Amino acid sequence: MSLFGALDTAISGLTSQSAAFGNISDNIANSQTVGYKRVDTSFQDYLTTSTATDNEPGSVVATPQYVNTVQGTISQTDNSLALAISGQGFFAVSEAEDQTTTGPVFSVQPYYTRAGDFQLDKSGYLVNSAGDYLNGWPVLSDGTVDNNTLAPIQVSETEYSPVATGNVTLSANLPPAGSTDPTTGDEVPITSNVSIYDAEGQSHQLTLNFLSSGADSNDWTVTVTDDAGATIGTGTLTYAANGTLASVTQGGTTTSTAGAPATLTLDTNYPTTSGMQTVDLNLGTIGGTSGLTQYAGDSYSLRGISQDGVPPGNFSSITTTTAGDVVVNYDNGQSRTIAQVPIVTFNAADQLQRQNGSAFTATVASGPALAQAAGTNGAGSLVTNSVEQSNVDIATEFSNLIVAQQAYSANAKMVTTASDMMQTTIDMKR
Repeated sequence: MSLFGALDTAISGLTSQSAAFGNISDNIANSQTVGYKRVDTSFQDYLTTSTATDNEPGSVVATPQYVNTVQGTISQTDNSLALAISGQGFFAVSEAEDQTTTGPVFSVQPYYTRAGDFQLDKSGYLVNSAGDYLNGWPVLSDGTVDNNTLAPIQVSETEYSPVATGNVTLSANLPPAGSTDPTTGDEVPITSNVSIYDAEGQSHQLTLNFLSSGADSNDWTVTVTDDAGATIGTGTLTYAANGTLASVTQGGTTTSTAGAPATLTLDTNYPTTSGMQTVDLNLGTIGGTSGLTQYAGDSYSLRGISQDGVPPGNFSSITTTTAGDVVVNYDNGQSRTIAQVPIVTFNAADQLQRQNGSAFTATVASGPALAQAAGTNGAGSLVTNSVEQSNVDIATEFSNLIVAQQAYSANAKMVTTASDMMQTTIDMKR
């Protein structure tokens, strides 16, 4: 009869509103949890009998409605390793099954999260506040990203190995006439200095002397000496009337082809694993307007001098970029990209299975995980020095709380009323 059906329906209403209340409680409790995604409640009715002449009370069931694709507020933080995703996608993370003396042992189960408050742990891994390890694509020594491998990112605080100088590049303007000594009238060389590095990272100073063949001469002799005073390279430069290099001569070999590199080879006394270190002194190109020119002027004008050697360096810091690059910085001014953080997307992200620590796992309904570079193929972009807050809105949750409370009270009233009516029915036999 409908009386018993009404009682069952009211009880199902109490159960469903209790479930909604639990979801609201979960949301409010995690309103400050980084990367948390709220859970709404969806109600479904189930019929018993419903025809044109008869409708029996059914029941209601509450089911969770996951809101994984709604963006939370992105907030700046002092944590230089923190990352937030603006748009769709998740960070790929791993969970540790065990800790050994050599480091964590990771679960083979892939996890995904929006909680990007990463920091370095004692083993050099990037770990968020929930204990999940950030995964990335390793960057090979030649700068190539290996996007076939996704593994926890570990930062090694090793030294930056020194790089011996292989090239010195000079950009300057020599005056049409060299300077002379006012007492003797002899030509005085024009000098530039540059520091280079040997294979051990030791610094050495080279002195470049340019001696004009005389007033209004287009020929210059270049002599390069090291910090011990030894000559390690000489050559002759000849300029055209328009002030560009016409030829470079060294060791009986002359280079005069337009566009060819204007280079002198310097043979140092610094040993390497394969012999003595040689350095190329790059002066531009034959007929080119960059490098070493001879335009009008009364004095030598140095525009720039550089070399490609690097001294040894110690670990200084680690930074991340909006492209997802994890960059290790050294105190010698150098940096090295060790990994790239991809963004993982799903066709139905709201169907992911929730896990502890604001993490998720893939399901059949969510579709497969697609890892791609940030900002490509629908993946969100990365925001550095920032975290994504919970997408819970407290005002909305309080409104939902009031509705759930009133609905629960109304269903409870239905139960007590049905009970009273059943008691009245029983009392009829008297």
